Amino acid sequence: MEISSVTVLSEPFLIAVTVTALCFFLAIFSLLRSSSLSSPLSKFAPFHSKNHRDSGCSCNGTVSPSDSAPYLNGGAAQMLDPTPPVPAPVAPAVLAERRTGSSSMMEELVPEITTHALSYLDYPSLCRLSMTNSLMRKAANDDNAWKALYHKDFTLEQDTITPSNGWKAYYAATRAIVNINTEFFNIVRDKSLQSMSRFWLNADYVKCIHASGELFSGYNAVMQSWQIMFNWEQGLNFQVRDVRARVLTDMAWVTMKTYVDMDTGPFNVTNVFESHNGRWYMVHHHSSVMNGEVEQHIVHG
Repeated sequence: MEISSVTVLSEPFLIAVTVTALCFFLAIFSLLRSSSLSSPLSKFAPFHSKNHRDSGCSCNGTVSPSDSAPYLNGGAAQMLDPTPPVPAPVAPAVLAERRTGSSSMMEELVPEITTHALSYLDYPSLCRLSMTNSLMRKAANDDNAWKALYHKDFTLEQDTITPSNGWKAYYAATRAIVNINTEFFNIVRDKSLQSMSRFWLNADYVKCIHASGELFSGYNAVMQSWQIMFNWEQGLNFQVRDVRARVLTDMAWVTMKTYVDMDTGPFNVTNVFESHNGRWYMVHHHSSVMNGEVEQHIVHG
């Protein structure tokens, strides 16, 4: 009975010993495996630090074959260093070229298409466009664009002329004369004799013909005629239409029609200006009534 008892008690003991031995061997095996996996990295560590500094390149731009031969599709630094490379800084000239690359499309357009596109802009918009960049300034200063704008804003009658300083300068001069002509009618509405005296050139050859048909010659006579006209109690309320201007170096004339609140019909008006010391002065004013019974004929030569 003692032998049987020892045999029965030894079986659990043997099982426990066996399981403990297996766990011990598994632990040793795992430790050996982890140490074997880390050893290649430690073996390449000196090589990695050296090549990370030198990048396998010499000062003359050559690459050492002994350093680069074992590695395909990249160097050792790329294989061992998981961090992504820092992008090289881009030169400002390259950035400017990338930013303005889309603007070069305008240079490829046919000039007629560019002129047609710019013709939809008004005077202030075209001036603002010319201040954006050099490419837009070149397009906005195109002579054909200003010629198209002149015909849109003023008249088609001067299509055949060639302005000496270009259409942009001619547009600016015409716009200035039209504004001065508008100032004349504002003075008439305000009945300001003082402003009218500064508006006319003080010369003996100035002329003024009012709608009555009476001619006034000389500065003093012209001012007296406007004084008489401003003394009328009836207010002057009129509209100005069909304005046409022609500008030369030191002379300009403007033709138009004025419509007043009277039954006499519209008036044909011609104003002539001269430039003196950088300022435009009126030297001639002619107003003639168009009676409804008389048919007007315009003859183009």
